[in-house]
Amino acid sequence: MKHLLSFLSAILVTLTFASCHPYEEWDDSAEGNFDALWTILDEHYCFFDEKDIDWNEVGQRYRARLVPGITQQELFVLCAEMIDELEDGHTNLISPFDISYYDQWWTDYPQDFDIRVLQEHYLGFDYKVSSGIYYKIMPNNIGYIYYPSFSSTIGEGNLDWILADLAVCDALIIDIRDNGGGQLTNIETFLRRFIHEPTLAGYIRHKTGPGHDQFSEPYPFYYYPAEVGRMTWHKPIALLINRSCFSAANNFAAIMKSLPNVTLIGSRTGGGGGMPFSAELPNGWGIRFSACPITDSLDRQIETGVDPTEGCEVHSLPQDFVLGIDPILDFALSHLSGQ
Repeated sequence: MKHLLSFLSAILVTLTFASCHPYEEWDDSAEGNFDALWTILDEHYCFFDEKDIDWNEVGQRYRARLVPGITQQELFVLCAEMIDELEDGHTNLISPFDISYYDQWWTDYPQDFDIRVLQEHYLGFDYKVSSGIYYKIMPNNIGYIYYPSFSSTIGEGNLDWILADLAVCDALIIDIRDNGGGQLTNIETFLRRFIHEPTLAGYIRHKTGPGHDQFSEPYPFYYYPAEVGRMTWHKPIALLINRSCFSAANNFAAIMKSLPNVTLIGSRTGGGGGMPFSAELPNGWGIRFSACPITDSLDRQIETGVDPTEGCEVHSLPQDFVLGIDPILDFALSHLSGQ
């Protein structure tokens, strides 16, 4: 993982130096800022081909809407609508007065999770918490872990306590529903407890030129087991996912799916398979965008999400939650109990 982070740092330096020189050519005008935004994305965004986006057509269509006297707020809305065409939750326009965000990657799908139903009807408001992780032994001697955000750092000692407490269980549920992502380092710390040999996690590429198809060769990256003496888990695991698993959580789901003792249950994750980087427009606005695609261990793209294991797609209806029922969690409990 350290090699991956060093590799990403080198990419960031390359991207910054390759991109900052042309910025000076654009005026701090509506047209100049628009053209700067369009060009930065044209040369560095990484999913045009996968999403079959004609960026020239998009740019012409939105530039035609620039009118004399357009205000900063109106320009922001116009630019935000343009980058929404990328359908990418990692791509944001940042101004002093607003931040654009494409949310249809999850709003057009069922939520498939209700934290109150989980806490009240399954955990009985009686569970332990360590570094933001909920855990408990559930019926049929099944351990349960809920990790709501990979922004919450988990310590090695915390994981030792959690897994020691659950060691008596025959199987484990890891629930990352509604986990919007966070730090790759937190994925590493967590995932190392569930592997017992060096594991190919996936591949990463970076842009080598301004063309939409100009990328480096895929660079493999690996995760390694926790140090000897740490608590680990090698019994069956059910990983619960929904559409609101994004970015780092999406990556975690992809890696876990490659492990032989893991079953993914729920609905397709929200995606977010590109490493985001940032640049600046002449007026000081920031643009954050996907610059380096990450693929899974079979070099398949995960930008649009990771599917549950075949036969394990489960959804929840609103009336289920009204009745205090979580069909995804019920399916996992039944699956791990052999029923």
